[in-house]
Amino acid sequence: MPPEIITIYPTDQAGLALVDGLLAAEGIKRDPHLDYTCAVMQNDSILASGSLFKNTLRCVAVSSAHQGEGLMNLLVSHLIATAQSRGYTHLFVYTKVKAAKHFADLGFHEIARVADQLVFLENRRDGFAQYCQALTASPKRPAAAIIMNANPFSNGHRYLLAQAAKANAVVHLFMVSDAASFIPYAVRKQLILAGIADLPNVIPHDTGDYLISSATFPSYFLKAPAVVIRTQAQLDTALFIQIAHTLGISRRYVGTEPTSTVTSMYNDVLKQTLPQHGIALSVVPRLTQAGQPISASAIRQALHDGQLEKIRPWVPETTYAFFNSAPGQAVIAKLQAAAAVKHY
Repeated sequence: MPPEIITIYPTDQAGLALVDGLLAAEGIKRDPHLDYTCAVMQNDSILASGSLFKNTLRCVAVSSAHQGEGLMNLLVSHLIATAQSRGYTHLFVYTKVKAAKHFADLGFHEIARVADQLVFLENRRDGFAQYCQALTASPKRPAAAIIMNANPFSNGHRYLLAQAAKANAVVHLFMVSDAASFIPYAVRKQLILAGIADLPNVIPHDTGDYLISSATFPSYFLKAPAVVIRTQAQLDTALFIQIAHTLGISRRYVGTEPTSTVTSMYNDVLKQTLPQHGIALSVVPRLTQAGQPISASAIRQALHDGQLEKIRPWVPETTYAFFNSAPGQAVIAKLQAAAAVKHY
């Protein structure tokens, strides 16, 4: 009987156990962010498995006993067809360095890599180059940059942007636009744009698929939490450097991070890496209120706990007004349904 590809549904515990066993044998753990999983089966034995999360291929593995039999081609072709049937044509994959060649042979092109850890590829030869070229540039100098999730936009975010805007002719603001944040990107973008309306030298950009959040970073083949954070930071930094060179950015701004382990580690990577590429890093002390740093996590927690009035000193009036509106109340309801809304 020839190998066949079957769908493994979230309720198929026996099928998932087979997938997990194959992945573990190949040094991979199943990613928590998956919306499709399949397996190549033959006579009740699993030969290969792969998954999708939106437009990314994930957890692709072929049993070591069956490598070289064309199963990778079969599996990836199926995943591409499935993604395309769901409306995703621009596809991405994060893979181990040793597996990158297999994806290159199947039509994927390298965007960036973290040595000995990870390679980031897409199925368009010049996709990232086109993204960079499409960004709104400015002849004014000096040019600076800030990357911001703003989940939601606070007085702290506003303060960081205002400091950069005072010191630079133009500030490129990259708004992290993936959909994994607690507050939808359409809302986050709306609040950012409202909050910077009086800063004409700030140029906003969507990050698209090229700068992602820790919530969707595929960490299934990295062993330790600290390695996961550092690897994502190194990858994002490599991508940012290419963007910065396109736009003539010579400085990046970040805020101090007294409460977030993840962002603090990110800042350490930026400090070590950016100066090597002619980009300075400015670390701005976090804005405080009543002696405490303003934190998006604290704002989300207050909204989660039904303490809307508590956030008023922490956010611009435009952000506060939104959460007082009917659409804002709907966002709050979703926050309140979440078990936890803070990041560590």
